[in-house]
Amino acid sequence: MSTQANYLVAVVGAGPAGLFAARELATQNVHVVLINRDIKPGGLAEYGIYPEKYKMKDGLRAQFRQILSLPEIEYYGNLTVGQRGDLTLSELRSLGFQAILVTSGAQGTKWLGLPGEQLQGVYHAKDIVYLYNRLPPFSERQFRIGRRVAVIGAGNVSIDICRYLATLNQVEEIYAVVRRGPGEIKFSRPELENMVNLLDREDLAVEMKPLAPLMQSLGQNPNDFYTFIQGAQDKACETDSRAKFRLRFLVSPTRMLGDSQGQMTGMEVEENTLVMENGEAKAISLGTRRMMDVDTVIFAIGDRVDDTFGLPVQGSEFVKNPAPLYPVEGISYETYDPQAKCPITGVFVSGWSRKASSGLVGVARKDGVNGARAVLQYLKTLPPLEILPLDAIAQRLSLIERPVIHQADLARLNEVERERAQQLGLAEFKYASNQEMLAAVGLLPAALSGSSASRR
Repeated sequence: MSTQANYLVAVVGAGPAGLFAARELATQNVHVVLINRDIKPGGLAEYGIYPEKYKMKDGLRAQFRQILSLPEIEYYGNLTVGQRGDLTLSELRSLGFQAILVTSGAQGTKWLGLPGEQLQGVYHAKDIVYLYNRLPPFSERQFRIGRRVAVIGAGNVSIDICRYLATLNQVEEIYAVVRRGPGEIKFSRPELENMVNLLDREDLAVEMKPLAPLMQSLGQNPNDFYTFIQGAQDKACETDSRAKFRLRFLVSPTRMLGDSQGQMTGMEVEENTLVMENGEAKAISLGTRRMMDVDTVIFAIGDRVDDTFGLPVQGSEFVKNPAPLYPVEGISYETYDPQAKCPITGVFVSGWSRKASSGLVGVARKDGVNGARAVLQYLKTLPPLEILPLDAIAQRLSLIERPVIHQADLARLNEVERERAQQLGLAEFKYASNQEMLAAVGLLPAALSGSSASRR
């Protein structure tokens, strides 16, 4: 434990934004207490990247281990902050921290408020991403995924979900449902490489035929989309899936239909056209509707912050100070109370907690560092602490009823999972429940852990 740091900051959330923020603070004479909801650190990097991207994940994990080894950083995992958490934000502030940086991501889910969203077979992308990345408790839930699945959205997450669906034996048809046209898709060519061999070309030709003149009227070249497809085809990944992948452009979901058991049976969509406004293609409803014969729908339309965290929310984000006192690159990282019309002193946000669903690991890393730099500006206005209240903080956190994870526990868990992977001849092994992870590090009797380990 560092004896040199004379400032004290809590960082809530140990994804890329939180971890790189913690490192930035630790190198500037700040002692950091890193509090994480999950047992493992990594957030998006651990539980948001497609499982088979082993090289990327291993590289990030190595960086995270190095950050957590810094003596100025303490890690507390399996600990939640919020109005329904182990600690409220007010309680955390009362423990003597001079500032709090919230980097817990966008833990809420964004929905459209459509009829039928509560039916079995209707999910948010986050549910499915956490399922295939084995994040408890999602890894222990039962999901009803049928033969025909619609994924709403046109980003990289939607394609990752389609890729996962193609690995399921029961899935026969996968539809990417896109509100606008081929010229507005957001998924990248490398992501499409994983699905292009499953693309139904005859169906695509039929889908594109009426779209081509509309695209041309907007100054778009339909051949650019075909070039994009061919570029992915040139580097296509092999697959043994028999599922058909189809694109449905210019349609938006309006409602999901279900049976008497509450299970989804179909989805109604409305048809759109495109108009150009301020140089951007906008979707406009035509007022016509039709049914899609699908039995599962997954919404990949972005995320929102947690309304119960204890900070004011506007739209999908925490409210930021519109006139920041400590801006970085012109961006406000300071939280704000719109009712009192003043900043919430000493509480900052960065990463997806600042701007939900914005970019991936690299963007989160930069925003975490910049958030830390905003905190550092604020700390310069405060006198340094002669004594850090670390013992009092540790004493308070020891009263939490659930087992709390420390760096030594993480090291033990990593070693146990590595040994299990070697024994089973797997590229990676992950326990699928918190109980198993806690038992593996001796914080829970093995008899209570169950047996839902994940093998990869």
